[in-house]
Amino acid sequence: MSYQIWIAYMLACWVISVSPGAGAIASMSSGLNFGFKHGYWNAIGLQLALLVQIAIVAAGAGVLFATTPWAFLIVKWFGVGYLLYLAYLQWTAPTESIEIQQDLPNKSRSKLVLHGFLVNMSNPKAIVFLLAVLPQFLDLSKPQWIQYVIMAATMISIDLIVMAGYTGLAAKVLRLLKSPKQQKYLNRTFAVLFACAASLLSLVHQ
Repeated sequence: MSYQIWIAYMLACWVISVSPGAGAIASMSSGLNFGFKHGYWNAIGLQLALLVQIAIVAAGAGVLFATTPWAFLIVKWFGVGYLLYLAYLQWTAPTESIEIQQDLPNKSRSKLVLHGFLVNMSNPKAIVFLLAVLPQFLDLSKPQWIQYVIMAATMISIDLIVMAGYTGLAAKVLRLLKSPKQQKYLNRTFAVLFACAASLLSLVHQ
């Protein structure tokens, strides 16, 4: 991969990461409920899923999702269901849960990582998208695995920065909340956003 191609790929990664999606919504929700320090564990889960998805594409298994209807539909509707489940949890969350939790146990951190992982992995569109985008930046005259490693490191690094921005922004908003009524409205706003993400995912075709 030449330097010029890498620059083009890096710019594409910024556009992809900044574009609002389920991952951004999940990052803001985590920052809102746990603050930046603990909420950022969700972003780690997002990146682990992204790493797995890039590995799937690099191994050629991504073709399965692009060509096999049942595999695509299973993952797609699991993703829709999971996002709706998150919408339900956010809608029914008690207002006191929105306070920053200073001492988050390791089990809860693991749950945040798993939460982020499931949000990204339950989106088959991501794998198909990566399958369509990544090969375009490959230099077929050179070893591909090294190029995939470079692309994975670049995309994950940029996404970590962007998700830090989303998480931190939501954590700052948390400090402005003064009443349970405001907290309730914000919880339900994120519930609607999760539901909208589920609706958009349900419209995705193979």
